[in-house]
Amino acid sequence: MSQAIRGHFPALERRHNGHFVAYFDGPGGTQVPRPVVEAMADYLYHHNANTHWAYPTSAETDAAIEESRRTLADFLNAAPTEIAFGPNMTTLTFHLARALGRQYQLGDEIVVTELDHHANVAPWQALEHERGVTLRMGRMAPETGQLDWDDLQRKINRHTRLVAVGAASNALGTISDVRRIGQAAHAQGALFFVDAVHYAPHALIDVQEFDCDFLACSAYKFYGPHLGILWGRRYLLQSLDFPRLIPAPQEAPERVETGTQNHEGIVGAAAAVNFLASLGHGATRRECLRHAFHALDAASTRLLAQLWEGLSSIDDVRLYGPPPEAPRTPTISFTVSNVTSTKVAQCLAERGLFLSHGDFYAATVVERLGLLPEGLVRAGCACYTTEDEVGRLIDSVGSIPRTA
Repeated sequence: MSQAIRGHFPALERRHNGHFVAYFDGPGGTQVPRPVVEAMADYLYHHNANTHWAYPTSAETDAAIEESRRTLADFLNAAPTEIAFGPNMTTLTFHLARALGRQYQLGDEIVVTELDHHANVAPWQALEHERGVTLRMGRMAPETGQLDWDDLQRKINRHTRLVAVGAASNALGTISDVRRIGQAAHAQGALFFVDAVHYAPHALIDVQEFDCDFLACSAYKFYGPHLGILWGRRYLLQSLDFPRLIPAPQEAPERVETGTQNHEGIVGAAAAVNFLASLGHGATRRECLRHAFHALDAASTRLLAQLWEGLSSIDDVRLYGPPPEAPRTPTISFTVSNVTSTKVAQCLAERGLFLSHGDFYAATVVERLGLLPEGLVRAGCACYTTEDEVGRLIDSVGSIPRTA
């Protein structure tokens, strides 16, 4: 399947120092297939306009945005009127935090976790200063890279107004039991927000199954352009006091969106979903997506096992996060003894292996692991990753010069 998929990605034709580039940097942003770029170019070439005016290209833009909402709704198992777009997940989460924060007061509490990307920490942390709320942080067990459930459950109490967690850790690959967390939140009358940015490329999101109240993800993590998506229950999107311009639309989901949107990015995000759906089959787009994700998960599970086993066999390499048999994504972070993460990434890049390094904005994870300031090296498998590329990576890590 991966060979057929790879033909859609021109980036895979790139060479560096005589090597074909293998992109293991997907957790920071995946490569983009031709159908996505073509859809964006077609919009810009033939339909580019602002919205809600009485001439053809404006009407075509309106139609394209509404079709994109329908497409992303299928991706999340939601309704089109619950899909809002924005520059990125971080900006949308700050926007949502401001709206929710207008209801909060001294003594209210918000719960996040140590596993979270700071895009799911800083927006809520800002409300400590702005509204006097208390931010509580559920602990991560450093030895497993998983949440300490007992600690998290103790922190969710009658004062909790919101629980905000990542469905999957972008640093360690850990997948958390978000439905269980949501049940604990709702039992205390709190709302539940899910950061699904790292989860979205690897497992098909179902907001109904999660039973969450809000969810955010980013198209550039699942083969699309740089664009953020916010889902929320419609009555909440309609009732919250979002910062907005008075002349702007007052109905959800447009009332959530500020200013002129990235129309070509919205079209591209829908094209990314349709690309994923094209990898499966079924009577509906949702069924095609379900079949495609099932096949992609099977392939990534094999790659994950190969990568974990190969890196584990190298004496001075240490892996972090849950083992392959635990709920996790095909994203592995590691360190090499006596070699900084920056140097490891540089050595691998010389061989055409592109990996990210540092804290990946999951700084609390890296701090709890005792790895500041250098952090981790991160390898993520995507739909275009092959067994040969994983083998190249393992061999290359083993041959990195160690500092005496």
